[in-house]
Amino acid sequence: MELSKLLVPGAVRVFGQMTSKKRLFQELGDMVAGSYGLSAAVAVDGLQERESLGPTGVGHGIALPHARLEDLDRIVGVFVRLERPLDYDSVDRQPVDLIFALFAPKDSGVDHLKALALVSRTMRDQATVAKLRANTDPAKLYAILTESKAPQAA
Repeated sequence: MELSKLLVPGAVRVFGQMTSKKRLFQELGDMVAGSYGLSAAVAVDGLQERESLGPTGVGHGIALPHARLEDLDRIVGVFVRLERPLDYDSVDRQPVDLIFALFAPKDSGVDHLKALALVSRTMRDQATVAKLRANTDPAKLYAILTESKAPQAA
């Protein structure tokens, strides 16, 4: 699995600031609707439902909100870089500025977990995170995220 299979160029955005986590989720819903044709309201409800189980702010300024949705045939993602970090109730109590949201089919099972692990590994890579924070051009952010870092088979 590669991030280029989960993310399209139009699903990467930069925002100056967000006023709340609720507003961020609305933007993520609008992005997934515009990029993949999903219902924004269903996407937002899914994110809020998952967030009620526990925060998806994983620390170091990074959040990985995710949801399983009906009427979705593949796993898709959206990425947001905030110029001003948002208080997100993260595990380390630090505000977030990098958000990678995943949306998976209700019955995706292990594929959803594999996608989440891939995004988590990518967002734990310090060099990648530094590049993401140093750029504000969505096309460049997309390129950084989708660069292949997997070792090639011999």
